[in-house]
Amino acid sequence: MESMFSSPAEAALQREAGVPGLLTPLPDLDRVYELERVAGFIRDLGCERVALQFPDQLLGDAVAVAARLEETTGSKMFILGDTAYGSCCMDVLGAEQAGAQALIHFGPACLSPPARPLPVAFVLGQRSVALELCVKAFEAQNPDPKAPVALLSEPACAHALEALATLLRPRYLDLLVSSPAFPLPVGSLSPEPKPLERFGRYFSLAPGRRLEEYGAFYVGGSEASPDPDLDPDLSRLLLGWAPGRPFFSCCPDTGKTQDEGARAGRLRARRRYLVERARDAHVVGLLAGTLGVAQHREALAHLRNLTQAAGKRSYVLALGRPTPAKLANFPEVDVFVLLACPLGALAPQLSGSFFRPILAPCELEAACNPAWPPPGLAPHLTHYADLLPGSPFHVPLPPPESELWETPDVSLITGDLRPPPAWKSSNDSGSLALTPRPRLELAESSPAASFLSSRSWQGLEPRLGQTPVTEAVSGRRGIAIAYEDEGSG
Repeated sequence: MESMFSSPAEAALQREAGVPGLLTPLPDLDRVYELERVAGFIRDLGCERVALQFPDQLLGDAVAVAARLEETTGSKMFILGDTAYGSCCMDVLGAEQAGAQALIHFGPACLSPPARPLPVAFVLGQRSVALELCVKAFEAQNPDPKAPVALLSEPACAHALEALATLLRPRYLDLLVSSPAFPLPVGSLSPEPKPLERFGRYFSLAPGRRLEEYGAFYVGGSEASPDPDLDPDLSRLLLGWAPGRPFFSCCPDTGKTQDEGARAGRLRARRRYLVERARDAHVVGLLAGTLGVAQHREALAHLRNLTQAAGKRSYVLALGRPTPAKLANFPEVDVFVLLACPLGALAPQLSGSFFRPILAPCELEAACNPAWPPPGLAPHLTHYADLLPGSPFHVPLPPPESELWETPDVSLITGDLRPPPAWKSSNDSGSLALTPRPRLELAESSPAASFLSSRSWQGLEPRLGQTPVTEAVSGRRGIAIAYEDEGSG
């Protein structure tokens, strides 16, 4: 049986590491994993112990890559193959446990800043891109040469965006090329002027221009993918991009394009439904989905303040990677909020697998803060850091005397009128109210206690004062299969 707070040891031993992927031929190892650049990074730092982090699909090459780097640098390599939460996040804690002085992250990455300072190098991969086919696809979808368009890509295709822009610029006058927003090295200063950072990417906007003015052309994905909605990086872009602006995706192998407007509409509709579920909820479970990303403690405190201000009860749960069996141990929770990196918060969840919906922090903000969304364009924020003070998207909670708390609100799911937060009532002290029980016992009233009282089985009861007192007697001796007072027959 699965433990309430962790996966069983048997499941960890029997779990497959995922799709291993094809092994990279040894002659191509240096090019695919950029080993020359990685070796230079290690030599410049003078590291003696280095951690190498691989996702599941690249673990087959881990031993060969580690051996090649040990041979060229003379440093000791440690392979991190199973992170506690998601492989897109830097496993700084795992690197520190190995005593590593630097971390090399291979594969797709969310590029979230780490919670602890540690030199990190990223190897996103270099997927081949058919530039001529992508140029023809771009021209077919963007006939107006003056229309503003931003070039985006999946992480493994980012190396080809500048070459693609070079082929397009003779005709197209307003192109904006994105680049990966790698975290700044330890002790370095931000560049001036600092480019706009959104969606884990940098955008070098001209003075007076806004990202919301641009359409998007995304290079990435695959025609063989069974469900493109399972790509959290593309979902992040579709949710946050300006509604109404064109958004096209292009397969880098075949040049086949697809209008992503319908998919963006489905994603936004799903998120609006989750906001309604959060507004109807009385008990919220806050899932700690990362411990290595910066400001996760501040974000957790912010979400707890949100739920308290909205008159909801919240519980913080640290369960590692959420699974249906783990979350089923908390039936009194109405919705869960996953506090994770932008890609982890949008990770695909099989329909019907979880008995309660899992939300992103932005959806809880929209449900609990009556002042949300901010005036003007309100993008769907996928990183919890955008909700904290200091962010341009931060919206403070209204004061208690604000009329926003008393605005009538009707649930779009149940059709019922939602009452204002409990603390708004002058005759009710909210969650601190004391409810009389039989035998003149008093207990704090809470949604969890109400849920427990409604269950047919509430656990073992001590039944104090209801059991007759008897003298102690000598019990049985022996073991369960052969007590001394049992016959041998």
